[in-house]
Amino acid sequence: MADLVHIAIKVEDLEKASAFYEQVLGFHHTGTSRKGETNTHTSRHLSNGKFDLALMKYDSEDAPEARLAGDGPCIHHYGVKVDDPLAYEAKLREAGCEILSAPGEIPVKFRDPGGVVGEVARFVKFLK
Repeated sequence: MADLVHIAIKVEDLEKASAFYEQVLGFHHTGTSRKGETNTHTSRHLSNGKFDLALMKYDSEDAPEARLAGDGPCIHHYGVKVDDPLAYEAKLREAGCEILSAPGEIPVKFRDPGGVVGEVARFVKFLK
């Protein structure tokens, strides 16, 4: 069974957004990293111990991945915890999903039949 354990929010001000989720809603910081070559962004992961909230600040709104869910601040994608993300790729295609990740890349990002961006991954390291 798959579990919904992750939401990524695209933000304009990473520090302000992080302070809100930590100070007001009680999430704690579990990691910050820089990612991508053409879709460069900073991801700050916060958790309540059961759920991973990623705040994503793109260097440019012109980056293709930055626009997957639309312009400006928005929920960028949701994440579902699975044991074997690559095994889900065929299931996603069969269900009519567009695969957005490169072949063999984890997490496997996809656009669901309703148009919403999601990903399947293991999510072990951020759920602390």
